Amino acid sequence: MSSMLGSGLKVNLCGGSVLEFCSVGTSRTDCDKQPEPRTKSAPQQLVGVVGLEIHAQINSNTKLFSGSPVRFSAPPNSLVSVFDASLPGTFPVLNRRCVEAAVMTGLALNCTINKKSYFDRKHYFYADLPAGYQITQQRRPIAVDGVLTYSYFGGKKRSQMIRKSVQIKQIQLEQDSGKSLHDDTRGQTLIDLNRAGVGLMELVMEPDMKSGEEAAAAVRELQLILQALGTCQGNISEGQLRVDANVSVHRPGEPLGIRTEVKNINSIRYLSRAIDYEIQRQIDAVQSGRTVQNETRAYDSKSGETVPMREKEGLQDYRFMPEPNLPPLIVYEDNASLPTGIDPSQAVVVQKIKDRLPELPGVKRDRLVQTYGILPEHSFTLVNEDGLMEYFETLMKITQREPRKVIGWLTNELLGHLKQRDMSVSQSPISPAHLAELLKLQETGCISSSAAKQVFQEMWKSGGKTASQIVQEQELGLVHDTAQVHSICQKVVDSHPDEVDAVRNGNKKVLNKLIGLVQKETKGRADPVLVKELLQRMTQ
Repeated sequence: MSSMLGSGLKVNLCGGSVLEFCSVGTSRTDCDKQPEPRTKSAPQQLVGVVGLEIHAQINSNTKLFSGSPVRFSAPPNSLVSVFDASLPGTFPVLNRRCVEAAVMTGLALNCTINKKSYFDRKHYFYADLPAGYQITQQRRPIAVDGVLTYSYFGGKKRSQMIRKSVQIKQIQLEQDSGKSLHDDTRGQTLIDLNRAGVGLMELVMEPDMKSGEEAAAAVRELQLILQALGTCQGNISEGQLRVDANVSVHRPGEPLGIRTEVKNINSIRYLSRAIDYEIQRQIDAVQSGRTVQNETRAYDSKSGETVPMREKEGLQDYRFMPEPNLPPLIVYEDNASLPTGIDPSQAVVVQKIKDRLPELPGVKRDRLVQTYGILPEHSFTLVNEDGLMEYFETLMKITQREPRKVIGWLTNELLGHLKQRDMSVSQSPISPAHLAELLKLQETGCISSSAAKQVFQEMWKSGGKTASQIVQEQELGLVHDTAQVHSICQKVVDSHPDEVDAVRNGNKKVLNKLIGLVQKETKGRADPVLVKELLQRMTQ
C-alpha cells in the first residue's frame, strides 16, 4: 500500500494499477479532477539573418601594386602594366595611398588598427585573373573589430527613427580582378584587364541584420562615410561599391540555418529587395519541409527574384600562402614610435590620419539638430540626400525663415521636383540665393503661400528668372487694398446667403469656404489675414 498523498489514499493493486480513495472532507468534484495536460508553446517564427561582404574600390590615382592609372570607361586593356598582366619577373610595389585609405576607413568605423598585417596569396583559376591568385590579407588584415551605427525609418507609418548597429569583423586590402565580357552573339568571352590590380577594401559585416531594409540602411550609411572620408567614391553603378549578402533563416535561440550568398546586386534599392525575397524564399522552403541549399544565387531585377548561379559543394580550398614578394605591412601609432632613420613622410602614421578625419555623417546629423533645432528625422534626410545639407546651410545663411519651414520647402518642393526628374541637388536650376528671395517675399507678406508655390514652379521652368521678376510679370503679389478686398468680400457674401446664415448660426467651418471663394476671385492674391477679418465682420 502506498502512503497518504494530499487528501486521498492510493492503493497499489496487482498488475501495477492504482486505486485512489477520497479522504473525508474532500469534495467529489475535487476528487474527480484530472491533471491538466501540458500545453506545448507555439514555435517561434522564422526570422532572417543577414551578413554582408562589401568590396569598396579605393579612391586612388594608381593601382594597389603597380603604377597603372585607375579610370572608369577607359578603352579595354589600355591601363595594364606588366605586373597587372602577371608577366614573369615582375614584382608588386605597395601603394601607400591605399594603405592610408584603409587605415582612415578603419578609424572611422571604430576598428582596431593592426600595427603589423600580412599579405597572402589566394589561389583560384579564372580567365580574368592572370596570375592564378589574388593578393589579399587572409591571416592578419589591416583593421578588425569595428562597428557601424545606422538609422532608418520604421514603424507603422514609417515615421519612427530606428537606430541600430552592426559589427565589422575586418577590413582587408586586396587587389581586384579583371573583367570578363561575354558576347552571346559570337559565343565568346573577352577579357579586359583595366580593373586588374585596382585596390579594394573588403569589409566583412557580421550577421547582425534581420531584413533587407536594415542591410540597405547599413550600406547607405557606409557609403556616406566612405564618401565623406574620400577613401571610396561609392558609385555602385560603376562597380566602386559591390555588395554580396549572406542570407539564412532560423528561429531565435536556435543555431543559424544554411546560408545562401546573393550576388549581382547593383543598387541599394535592389539590395533590400533581393534580401527580403531570399528570406521569404527560405522561410517558405523550411515551412514546407524542403532543404535550403548552400549555394550562390544572383538577383534578377526584372523578375524581383533570386536565381541559382552555382552550388557550394564544400569549403573551397584556395590554398592560401604568405605572399613571398611583400614584407609585413607596418603602420606606426605616432611619430614618437617611428624607428630611427625612417622618414615620417614615407611612413603610415595612425595619429596623423586620425587628425585628418572629417566630420562624419552621424556627427553632422547631431550638429544640425543642435544648431538649428530641427528634428532628428530632418537631419537624417538632409545628410542622406547628396548635397542637400550644403544647400540647406547655404540657404540658412541668407534667409531669416525658421529652419523647420525651410526644410519643408526643401523636402516637399525641391526634392519632389528633383526626384520626379531623377536629378541630383547639384543639378537644381534654383540656387539657394534664389530660393531665399522667394521665401523672403512670402515671409514679408508680398505673396501668399499658394502663390509662392506657383512662383517656385515658374522659377524651375525659366531656369534663371528671379522670384521678384515672376511675381511682377504675372501679377502674383498680394492685394492689400482694403477697399478693393472689401468689395470682393461683399460680393461673395451677397451671393451666398445660405453659407452666411450657417456661419451666423455657429458653423464657423463654413467661413473657410467663403475665404476660398474670395481667393478664387482674386486668383489667390488677396491678403488672407485681411480677407478673414473682413468676412468675420460681415457674417457677425
